[in-house]
Amino acid sequence: MLSRGAVRDVARVLGYPYSIGDRIAKMIPPPKQGFPITIDKALNEVPELRTLYDTDSDTKKVLDLAMQIEGNARHVSVHAAGVVVSPTEITDFSPVQREPSGDKIITQYEMHASEEVGLIKFDILGIRNLSILGAAVDIVKRKLGIEIDLHTIPLDDKKTFEMLARGETMGVFQLASGGMTKYLVELKPNRIEDLMAMVALYRPGPISQIPEYIKRKYNSRLVKYLDPRMEKFLNMSYGLIVYQDDLLFCALDLAGYTWEEADKFRKAVGKKIPEEMAAQKEKFIKGIIDNGQTEEFAEKLWKLFEPFQSYGFNKAHAASYGMIAYQTAYMKANFPVEYMAALLTAESDDKEKVSAAINECRRMKIKVLPPDINESDIGFTISEDPESRDGKAVRFGLSAIKNVGDAAITSILTSRKEGNFESFADFLGRVDSRKINKKVLESLIKVGAMSRFGGRAALLSAMDAIRDKVVRPKEDDNQQGLFAGSELKKTEASSAITIANIEEFSGEELESLERQLLGFSLSAKPIGEIIGSLIFQSTHKINEIITSEAHLGTVKVAAIVVSVRVITTKKTGAEMAFVKLDDGTGTIEVVVFPKIFKDTRDFWNEGKPLMVIGKVDVRDETPGIIVDSIETLNGMGEDKQKEVYINIPKDAEVNALTRLKVLLTENLGDSAAFLVFDGGKKVKLPFKINWNEALAQKISDILETDVS
Repeated sequence: MLSRGAVRDVARVLGYPYSIGDRIAKMIPPPKQGFPITIDKALNEVPELRTLYDTDSDTKKVLDLAMQIEGNARHVSVHAAGVVVSPTEITDFSPVQREPSGDKIITQYEMHASEEVGLIKFDILGIRNLSILGAAVDIVKRKLGIEIDLHTIPLDDKKTFEMLARGETMGVFQLASGGMTKYLVELKPNRIEDLMAMVALYRPGPISQIPEYIKRKYNSRLVKYLDPRMEKFLNMSYGLIVYQDDLLFCALDLAGYTWEEADKFRKAVGKKIPEEMAAQKEKFIKGIIDNGQTEEFAEKLWKLFEPFQSYGFNKAHAASYGMIAYQTAYMKANFPVEYMAALLTAESDDKEKVSAAINECRRMKIKVLPPDINESDIGFTISEDPESRDGKAVRFGLSAIKNVGDAAITSILTSRKEGNFESFADFLGRVDSRKINKKVLESLIKVGAMSRFGGRAALLSAMDAIRDKVVRPKEDDNQQGLFAGSELKKTEASSAITIANIEEFSGEELESLERQLLGFSLSAKPIGEIIGSLIFQSTHKINEIITSEAHLGTVKVAAIVVSVRVITTKKTGAEMAFVKLDDGTGTIEVVVFPKIFKDTRDFWNEGKPLMVIGKVDVRDETPGIIVDSIETLNGMGEDKQKEVYINIPKDAEVNALTRLKVLLTENLGDSAAFLVFDGGKKVKLPFKINWNEALAQKISDILETDVS
């Protein structure tokens, strides 16, 4: 039980309102670099908490009691995939019991005690990306006739490393976060060892060494070893300690440890127990001195070990992760359409991830086609489309449609084996009406899966009448089309049915229907087009906020609303909202407190473009935005556009910048203009410009044309 949980539990047991315990708990900082912050430490580091403790008797009572239970086990829990192996019967080594909610046998010893009595502990990690890789390999074999053995693919594929160097990491295992992508663009990896190192270093603690790793990769003069004996195990990482293995070899080769002693040293580092580390430090420094080095050298080397007390990968773990990262990148770079189809299928139960993958498909010039009753399968598939990349598009799967379950999909696919459906009535006559009920039909129509038979509005209007003519007689007959007479009735009925020519839903209505049933809209324009010129008035893109290591303060972000979660506050009963925003570069959650939400609630609709102004707030190491105000697309007339921010790509060519300068000087006006360079540096232009949509498009054309 960590400090925050202890505080909340004590406050609850003492009968205080939830808001009291929550307020105190939130004043305790989250864990830093893998180390939990104790209540005692928080009292010394957080002045506001200390003041409250000294002046408020309720707070003092809660914290005093919480300190007594802090660090104890709160309840019995079972590792989701932890397995122990014993040389004989498990009961020879550990007492056992049944799991709290099930019949499986579990050890009564927790993980550390299990190791102490001699059991080998395995953590079996399930990785969804392995399923994605398997599906992508299967699609390539079926569609292209190419058999891929992921264990024998070349590890020096140029297209793969070039893609990673461009930062095109969406869907790549372990490399897709904003911060990791930023470092990969700087690193420009060209070998599998680079990926291994990045996977190991991009962790709390070691992450501070990434800039130095990048510098040393491109400047051999910076590569130094504290001791010549370290070169043999640090040569692949340019002299930097990257893996737990490096600590072991330092202990073995420099401090004279035995392998058994080195393993105890590794465990002490991994367990993050200060007392054990203090004992190991004393032993390590003595060993270094006994083996010919100075105490000053020993202290300096120990200082390099400190980041690994937070989080350190062993080399085998990093190699495994690095290999899967490379394999996913290889498939995306060499078989982009097939890989994205596999990725979308794997993520089909998460609408935000599907939305992000569709945005990536659009960036990659891969069309994503809507569900189609004759073309779609269970998951996402590939269809021919001359307008899409390599003549192939990704087709939406039926399983991603809300209300369309496994039984309905099985009925559709089974019936389709006899041939494609020729009409709406033909479809109703052939599928199992017990599985394809009215709700399923409405969902299929609303997302466009039936659009080959007519407009969505027309089909919905005619649906009941057609079902009465086709399905009801079939149900009454109760023969399910097994006899020729029933087929004849169906055919005659089908030929007599016409669908009225009814005006189709508006674009906004179609988008709303798709969002209800798919989680997002395929009919909607790409995010960049929806936001339009608002993006030029943003101070930051979302991925810049997520990856920034600096305190950003107030920001302006143009984005569309992805999801809205409204809650009622317990203290006042007022409503507030948590909103997910997407600007095409990433997603971020913003908090809309009651006062702001009351004034703006009508604007927080899914798919709506907004300019959000607020303060960046980092909670549990995750950036978000506390909303101060918003501006809508309709409210952003040219008379209100007083500041314009033009993001300059890192690799923009001189010719592009020259053309941009000429364009801006030809459009003088009253809007202040800022150039925003990589890293967030802003330069205010010495003149103002006449901002309008046409100018925004010209700027985009210049930067897109001249930036490789």
